[in-house]
Amino acid sequence: MIEVRDLCKSFEGKKVLCNVSLQVEEGEKLAIIGRSGSGKSVLLKHMVGLLTPDEGSVLVDGKDLSKLSYRRLRDVRRQFGVLFQGGALFDSLTVFENVAFPLRTFTRKSEGEIGDRVEECLSLVKLPEARHKKPSEISGGMQKRVALARAIALEPRYVLYDEPTSGLDPQTSNTIDEVIHNLAECMNITSVVVTHDMHSVLAVADRVVFVHEGALHWTGSIRDLHQSDDPVLLAFVKANEYHIGEASLAAHTLS
Repeated sequence: MIEVRDLCKSFEGKKVLCNVSLQVEEGEKLAIIGRSGSGKSVLLKHMVGLLTPDEGSVLVDGKDLSKLSYRRLRDVRRQFGVLFQGGALFDSLTVFENVAFPLRTFTRKSEGEIGDRVEECLSLVKLPEARHKKPSEISGGMQKRVALARAIALEPRYVLYDEPTSGLDPQTSNTIDEVIHNLAECMNITSVVVTHDMHSVLAVADRVVFVHEGALHWTGSIRDLHQSDDPVLLAFVKANEYHIGEASLAAHTLS
């Protein structure tokens, strides 16, 4: 379980997060939504210990990340896979070598074992045919899937996604959403997805958190989202060209 308690964070005197508290339960698929600059990605980075709170704390399975030694923090981080917004692939390495990188760095697996795991991960993201290509030779959507294959290579308990469908066309975005959903189901991964894409929210999430002006403004299930009359939440959803309501919920349930 990931627990955020009264988290506050500022940069150069500007408060980005203020008294944010939430829990991510084991096996849950949580979507964090909000406008650009609302603090979503900053919150995500705190969950894996890439940032340290000014006030408050982040606990992973009861361990306060800010109080761990570097060695113990590194051990906790090995339970996480992270899909960064840009993918962050190594341009000079092939797809196979990118996915193999964490296995070669953090495990003592043989090359045969590494090869088997890489092939398994590429199959899970539906890209076995791309193993010998360089990132520059594949599309942006395929690069995101390779980065996701790398993120799950160490069989993490938690996977954090920072705008996984950003910059992708609707069809490619649907593919990414499907992969995220399937990985959560088949590997029992706890997923946290930062996004402003409401279609992705409906495709992957059990629960939604809405961050507004650095605070946790609203949280609830997908059904709660469709029944909400919160004006700030409704304005955000409308700006993203999505309609909240029972008819939309029914249509999504039937699809």
